[in-house]
Order: sequence, then structure tokens, then C-alpha cells
Amino acid sequence: MSLMSGHDGSDGSAPIEQLRKFVFSSKINVSGENREEKLEVVIPELLQATYSFYTWPSAPVLAWFLWENRQELPGKYVVELGSGTALPGIVAAKLGARVTLSESATLPKSLAHTKRCCQQNKLVINQDIRVIGLTWGLFLSNLESIGPVDIILGSDCFFEPANFEDILVTVAYLLESNIDAKFLCTYQERSSDWSIEHLLSKWGLQCVVHDINNLGVSVGLNIHDLIGDHSIHLLEITRKS
Repeated sequence: MSLMSGHDGSDGSAPIEQLRKFVFSSKINVSGENREEKLEVVIPELLQATYSFYTWPSAPVLAWFLWENRQELPGKYVVELGSGTALPGIVAAKLGARVTLSESATLPKSLAHTKRCCQQNKLVINQDIRVIGLTWGLFLSNLESIGPVDIILGSDCFFEPANFEDILVTVAYLLESNIDAKFLCTYQERSSDWSIEHLLSKWGLQCVVHDINNLGVSVGLNIHDLIGDHSIHLLEITRKS
């Protein structure tokens, strides 16, 4: 469901804001009785703005994967890279993970919008969830301040090929400091010429592809309602054993 408010921005005023509601649900059996578990997340989006203010199709796919594996999340330390509207990270926080969201330290408006998305879902900054500036490929002090990491998240980080290695350098650094951690990322295939295989090898990483076709099937979700005609892939990247 989407709610619209604001202006189109053509007169120099603030652009249109759209609130998008994402509902995650599943059927469970408790003492022989079928019950439904449900989580609702509302994401404010700014239309006619840059890509970090919009929830791209890769994000709900990753969020659904987290929802269906929610038993693994309570108490886990989770870091989301390039959070943007932060749907996966917010879902992880709502499911009991200790989450740090990150956006480029050079994009203060994007960082502010990430915080707004948290506040829209009643998550208190620096209490329920952290938001930090983190620029891929740069080993700044805030990278050291993240602390322990169990799961790294990223949705549609692999957008600009020029950034691919900077992303994987950052991931490799975090995985080297947290040897049992994993990087879960979704990306939209935009060109058959784009590949990260050689970069994974270069930085001592390995990859498993998860099947997303059955996400939400138990509650009647059609995956194409999330991704449309796009080709979305879900990867789990770890250190080479």
C-alpha cells in the first residue's frame, strides 16, 4: 500500500514523499492451531530524488529472506552497507538483531533519510539501531568502531561497476576480522558483462547463490510481485575456507 503527500518539487519545494508499507507474514502451528505471524514496515520515499531515497526491488527480496530465516537473527550483530531506505536492516532490527546501518559519509542527506526511515518505524537511533557514515574502500575509524559482526547486508550495492571492488574490499576487511560472518546481498542483473567472480577470487572470498523463487510461497506471495520483470539474485559471500 502506498500513501502520497507533498509536492513534485518542480517549484523548488520539497519533492513528493511516498509512504510504502511492506508486510511480512507466515503461518505457524502452535499447539495444533494455525496462527499468523506478521511484521509491517513503513518506508518513506522521496520521488524525483537520487537512488538512496527509493526502495529498489532487491531490498524486499533480501528482507523476505531475513524474515523467513528470522530464527537466526535475535542477538546477532548485523551491518547493512549502502542502506538507503534500509528496509532489510530495519526488518533485522525488528526481529531482534543488533543493527548498524551505513551510508556513504559523503552523503549527509542520505544518512539523514536513513535515520528518518528508522524513526518512521519507531526505532530509536543509538538505542534500538545505529546509523553511521561509511564510505566503501576507505578504512576510516568508524569502520573499526562497528565492533563484532555476524551478518553483513547489502541490497543493490552492485550498481556501479566502478564501485564493485571498493564494496568487496570493505566486505573482505570485515570478514577477516569476523571469520564466521557472512555477507548476504541481493542485486539486480543489469548487464551480462558485469561480474564479481574475479574480484571474489582476488580478495579470498567465495559465493553461494540462494534460490529466491520460493520466498513467501507459504502465504501466497508471488516473487514477481516483488521483482517485476527484473532478474534479482541473492548471494551469500564468505571467506574462502
